[in-house]
Amino acid sequence: MIRIPSKRVLVPTECSPQSEEAIQQALEMVEFPGDITVLHVAPPLEAYSVADPAIVWEAVSDKTRRARLEAAFREQGDQRWRQEVDFQVVFGYPAEEIAAFSEQHHFDMILMPSHGRTGLRRLFVGSVAERVVRSAHCPVLVLRD
Repeated sequence: MIRIPSKRVLVPTECSPQSEEAIQQALEMVEFPGDITVLHVAPPLEAYSVADPAIVWEAVSDKTRRARLEAAFREQGDQRWRQEVDFQVVFGYPAEEIAAFSEQHHFDMILMPSHGRTGLRRLFVGSVAERVVRSAHCPVLVLRD
C-alpha cells in the first residue's frame, strides 16, 4: 500500500462493510490515525415523513442524531483507532456534503468505497462516488468491491 506522510485523508462512511474497508485502507496509508477524518452524511430531517411522531414531537434533533451516530461509531469495535480518528457528522445529500466538507477543511485526499452498481440501479440511484470525483477539489481514490 502507498504511504502518504503528513496528509489529511477524508473517508466518507455509511456504516457498510465497504466503508470499514476504506477506513482500514486509509489507516495503512497514513502515519497517524489522527490524520483521518471519517465523515457520515445523514439525511436532513426534512427528508423524513412529516407524520413521523419523533419529528412532530421534536424528540429527534440534529444534535441528538449526531451524538448517537458518533457513539455508535466509537463503540462499534474495540479497535484503538476508533478513538483516534476524527469522526464528523453532517446533514444533507452525500455527494454535495462530502465535496464541500473536504474543501472547507482542506483535505489532501478523499478515499471512499464504490458499491459497483451498474445498469438500471446506477441510472436511478446514481453514483455518489462519481459525483464526488467530479466535484471534489482534491484527488479522490475510489475503492471498488
